[in-house]
Amino acid sequence: MDEKKWLADEFEANRAHLKAAAYRMLGSRSEADDAVQEAWLRLNRTDATSVGNLGGWLTTVVARICLDMLRSRKTRREEPLEMPFHGGIADPANDPEREAAFADSVGMALLVVLQTLAPAERVAFVLHDMFDLPFDEIAPIIGRSSAATRQLASRARRRVQGMDETPDVDLGRKRLIAEAFLAASRNGDLPALLAVLAPDVVFRPDATAAQFGAAGEIRGAPAIAELFKGRAQAAEVALVDGELGYIVRIQGKLRVVVALTIADGLIVSIDAFADPDHIERVDYSVLSD
Repeated sequence: MDEKKWLADEFEANRAHLKAAAYRMLGSRSEADDAVQEAWLRLNRTDATSVGNLGGWLTTVVARICLDMLRSRKTRREEPLEMPFHGGIADPANDPEREAAFADSVGMALLVVLQTLAPAERVAFVLHDMFDLPFDEIAPIIGRSSAATRQLASRARRRVQGMDETPDVDLGRKRLIAEAFLAASRNGDLPALLAVLAPDVVFRPDATAAQFGAAGEIRGAPAIAELFKGRAQAAEVALVDGELGYIVRIQGKLRVVVALTIADGLIVSIDAFADPDHIERVDYSVLSD
């Protein structure tokens, strides 16, 4: 009984921190409560004596639960965001005034912007920028390398810092550029490709992306325009980890995912992934016409 009481006391000591992290990742107090409760259930099924840092372990567990919840939403952009003062408090033991003050301090503007991020992007940003978790510890949670995790958080940070710009407007501009790139690629239109590529654009394929005809990194608009001329016949415009890109499906199976980084109206980098394990971890959503 003493061990159970100790475990319960330790969990309660971490509850506020866990709920704050879950709320920022999910944008919903009720779902944050569910994530924290699930963490408590998992803790009870775990040998706590083997856990060196209980607070860190619980944060990792809650982050993974939140990531699963974000990915399970049918469409992230239609998921309703709970208003801070709307609805009852899931945990009656909480002080309602404290809960309202906490929700208000998060800032609705920030929560709205966070909701535009892809799940892995959102988790990486929240854990690093808001809770100071190192990238090396976040990487296993979202199934990426430390370098890729750093890039996701950096991309999310740029979007949060520019939250005064309407996300949908920015997305619309980028989609036009992505569609122009695909059309030029399919038609073999070299001048049109050069028109949407930054002069110092870089193409980075993974080791499996051999169908692009490039064994490694390529730099410069002329070389990359030549590489993509006449290609992308089966490509579909999609959101890839929160950014515009495209996917290629062969016989209904996803084979290639390409992420485009667009800045100042031009494509500045192109990352192609064909490794099956990597593709499984990528968050993507095909954009319909």
